[in-house]
Amino acid sequence: MRGDRGQAAIEFTGMIPVILVTLALMWEAALIGYAFSVAGDAADEAAHAAAVGGNCQAAAQRAAPAAFHVMPRCNPGGTMATADVKIGVPVLFPGFTLPIDVTGYGAAVREDQHAGS
Repeated sequence: MRGDRGQAAIEFTGMIPVILVTLALMWEAALIGYAFSVAGDAADEAAHAAAVGGNCQAAAQRAAPAAFHVMPRCNPGGTMATADVKIGVPVLFPGFTLPIDVTGYGAAVREDQHAGS
């Protein structure tokens, strides 16, 4: 009757939920990628600590931000020290996690094996 005056505002209002959900999904994808990076770094630090005779568990905890729940498993035996670190994937911000874990793996040569070389 009076034309399409105000139609753009109505269409934009209808698209706001779609825009917000898209932004939330993009943010979650970024957090998942960051969780993979944190898990790998924590595993490398834990393996290095185990290789030099340090506290593997503490090294994994120090390498990750405090908001991430880190679950390290270390194996300092043999010529290689290894570490597996599981981190819960955060939901929209660290502190709340999805029921899936990201795993990082690290290995380092034990340094006391080469002390006499």
